Amino acid sequence: MERYELYCLADRHFYETPANRGGEDPDFAIGSRPLPDGWEHDPGEVWMHYAPRGVDLPLQGWKIHVSSCLEDAERTLEAVWDYCVPRGVAFKFLRSTSVAIMMNSKAAFRGSSGKLVTIYPSDEDRLELVLKELAEILDGVQGPYILSDLRYGEGPLFVRYGAFAEQHCLSDTGERVLALANADGRLVPDVRGPVFSMPAWVSLPSFLEQHLAARNAVTTNDMAYDIENVIHFSNGGGVYLGHHRETDVRVVLKEGRPFAGLDEAGRDAVARMQHERDILGRLAGLDVVPEVHDYFVLGGHHFLVQEFIDSNPLQRLLVRRYPLTRPDPSPEALGDYAEWALGMLARVEAAVRALHERGVVFGDLHPDNILIDANNRLALIDFEVATLAEQRARSVLAHPGYLAPPGRRGVDVDLYALACLCLGLFAPQTTMLLQLHPGKVRHLGELITDTFPVPKATIDAAVRTIAGGNQDTELDAIPLPGRDSWQDVRAALTRAIVASATPERDDRLFPGDIAQFQPGGGVSLAYGAAGVLYALHRTGAGRFPEYDDWLRRHALDPVKGIGLYDGLHGVAHVLDELGYHQDALDVMDRCVADPLESCELGLHSGLAGIALNLLHFAGEPGLQTAAARVIDVVADRLGGPDDVPEISGEGHPRAGLMFGSSGAALLFLTAYEQFGDTGLLDLAATALQQDLRRCVSDPSGTLQVNQGWRTLPYLEEGSAGVALVLDRYLRHRPDDELAEALAGLRRVNHSRYFVQPGLFMGRAGLIASAAMQAGTPGHPDPVVSALIRGLDWHALPYRGGLAFPGNQLLRLSMDLATGTAGVLLALGTALHDQSVALPFLGPPTAAGRPTIPTSERKEV
Repeated sequence: MERYELYCLADRHFYETPANRGGEDPDFAIGSRPLPDGWEHDPGEVWMHYAPRGVDLPLQGWKIHVSSCLEDAERTLEAVWDYCVPRGVAFKFLRSTSVAIMMNSKAAFRGSSGKLVTIYPSDEDRLELVLKELAEILDGVQGPYILSDLRYGEGPLFVRYGAFAEQHCLSDTGERVLALANADGRLVPDVRGPVFSMPAWVSLPSFLEQHLAARNAVTTNDMAYDIENVIHFSNGGGVYLGHHRETDVRVVLKEGRPFAGLDEAGRDAVARMQHERDILGRLAGLDVVPEVHDYFVLGGHHFLVQEFIDSNPLQRLLVRRYPLTRPDPSPEALGDYAEWALGMLARVEAAVRALHERGVVFGDLHPDNILIDANNRLALIDFEVATLAEQRARSVLAHPGYLAPPGRRGVDVDLYALACLCLGLFAPQTTMLLQLHPGKVRHLGELITDTFPVPKATIDAAVRTIAGGNQDTELDAIPLPGRDSWQDVRAALTRAIVASATPERDDRLFPGDIAQFQPGGGVSLAYGAAGVLYALHRTGAGRFPEYDDWLRRHALDPVKGIGLYDGLHGVAHVLDELGYHQDALDVMDRCVADPLESCELGLHSGLAGIALNLLHFAGEPGLQTAAARVIDVVADRLGGPDDVPEISGEGHPRAGLMFGSSGAALLFLTAYEQFGDTGLLDLAATALQQDLRRCVSDPSGTLQVNQGWRTLPYLEEGSAGVALVLDRYLRHRPDDELAEALAGLRRVNHSRYFVQPGLFMGRAGLIASAAMQAGTPGHPDPVVSALIRGLDWHALPYRGGLAFPGNQLLRLSMDLATGTAGVLLALGTALHDQSVALPFLGPPTAAGRPTIPTSERKEV
């Protein structure tokens, strides 16, 4: 979630680049200096880049990172500027204080966190000189340790070997990743982890050897505790399970890294840990908090040693028990869960009261901070942001779904979080929507009491606590799916989309997921204008010439990928759908000129999607031959049914429609439908068997993609996407065993709750998958109708229209993959009187056209 939080700084409703936050959070003062003569400046959303014009830097090498605490940031930036500019050394720095806080927050990526400046020496001699001279200039500057790097001396300078310019290759899992050239010139993954390491072909410069020796001299041998394993890592430090070496008593050790893990108040992990130690001392003797055993400092890192409670977080217990994520939950299951949830709520309320009686406000109450042990003991953990009731403070580091409004202070912060917990136990994660529209709380209360046998008075009390004096009824006036007509709902969705449009901007037309801020993302099918216009057009919501013109103007902007959903092939496809055939061909000219060596296999960004779009344009000179070549590459890379692990992701190739083998199966099926070559059906069967190998059954009869630690039902990487392609395959070649698997994949559609509403990773994807398989436009069956009604959980008003939150639920989204346009398209697949589908997923056609000539299919 940490990257999403960075894009929540600038706008209350939508994900937005930090560069567009207006005057509320100005850039560092150094960024307003006049550009030096002969220099170029590229202001990015996070980094401000400066380089001498015409300097030819290597593609990779040793780079210097400068770390700094907030207090020293301005001094550090001025010193780096004054040093690098006269010497012609390229550099970049974080653009503002708020960006620096977010990039060094507790949730930030711990491997690269702590960097304020990056400097690019042209060679190793310049590296040594810059380090030596800057170390003297920056003497006394303090900052967090950059875990991915080697520290130079005791100051704020760190070094790492890596890429200077962006290059890509395929990883062992088949993903397109950042790359370095090895000793043979071949591109290999540029591994960036939380531990300093060097590529095997790179030698450490001799002047850095003493610094590596100093780093390796720091050990945990002097600790009184042995570490057994890691419970959790954050940028603020680790949480470890260990035991005392003499007594063997098991303990939990919380680590605090100096100057790292910043909160909104600018406090680092050490300050919060010392504060937690003091708060726990005040609460000593209460059974609902862990006991403090020790506190010590090692190598500058602080450690708080606490009682080990062998337990599960309430969040994990909730996920295991929650009945609405299982198919067709019975009234008895709903009643049993309600009884358990209300009992758990009462125990949490009692624990919080015990804190208040000691004059302490917890300030960070949410299900992951509530532990239940094997003996049913309940304990609250993580008191880093707790406050004294008499201070009437508010939390500075709370879970977004439990964060009280600014006016709630002191014990009211906890009472608000308790009310959110009451609703969250019955509608997980939906309290995050209250940050977008507080009036949603009344609607959530009604949905909960309509669904679960829970006392209305209990839910109403929680609603009143959250709402305060808010009597907002805006949502009541908005047409909702499953309650109002398709035409009225479509019009409401369209109003919200149109109201959000910003045709005056060049980076994006409609607000969506943070992926739209990647190069070309603002025009793409998944996250940009192409996808929104596609959904509006296919569902009959209307044509918007001004928006069409925006897409046409920006379709050939530089620096884009060529994938179907994240690049130029998707843009070309939509332009053709909208009737701009020549514009589409102009984009296709760019597509076919790009090399394919580093392309993934899948539908979203890779070869399967590229080949499908080449087939779409196969009537154009040379494009059928190009499609044949890519189909052969996909076939060669595919392998056999058992040539994939049984786990999706987590270091393995991913399964599913968008990034897995089902996308390749869709390609082979589409090619078979066009050319009638039964060998393509064989390849489709192999691809589908690969994805089914990575699915697992559960006791309720569902078959879902297995990620090892969770299972996924979704369109992007889950059962809904696999089912869509498998259904299409079985229409051409019936198979009893595969039909049984399809029934298990479809069983997920009978579940009643999904955490997100979006098309790729939420409820809308299941609606689209089920409706497209049914093939009865305008006449949804009872299963699809129930899925549609469930969109109520996430429905929100926006400027007189109906909108939905994007991934992570932190902001609204209008895009196809994650937001409102995707919901519109999904509803269209079920409710529109004409066929609606994602590209290449419409009704299958019968095979029988001539096979691609062998001479063309083998020209790889």
